[in-house]
Amino acid sequence: MPDLFATDGPRVTDTTTTGTDFVEPGRCNGLGTWRDWLDVLDGTGCAHFGHDPSSTAERVDDTVRLTHDACWTDGSPVTGLPADQVRRRVADAQQDLQDLQDLQDFLGLAGARAEQHPPAPAAPVTAALARALDLESSP
Repeated sequence: MPDLFATDGPRVTDTTTTGTDFVEPGRCNGLGTWRDWLDVLDGTGCAHFGHDPSSTAERVDDTVRLTHDACWTDGSPVTGLPADQVRRRVADAQQDLQDLQDLQDFLGLAGARAEQHPPAPAAPVTAALARALDLESSP
């Protein structure tokens, strides 16, 4: 499958009041969507994180507004985070990806795991993971 991708992505949980997951990656969300946060932070886009739920993030002035489920017609929970705080979190996640000591070992482990779950051969799974995490261009 040429469009194989690694699912999941960042989760944002309100730990101060409700405990609600405001961004809960949907089943068709890919790990590569971490880059969508950069578009939100630069004010050039709105990020969608799959469906069931259909979480979204958008920049409104100095705030990133998070909607738990944009398809929920009766008013989904909405919250806002300071854009500079979100930018720090995205930078931290980006640094974590860059700090992986041995990317080949990481991809090797992912490939070994993929081989345990036929019919997914390791090569397409690890290639999709490398694309999703932007590891292909890493040293």
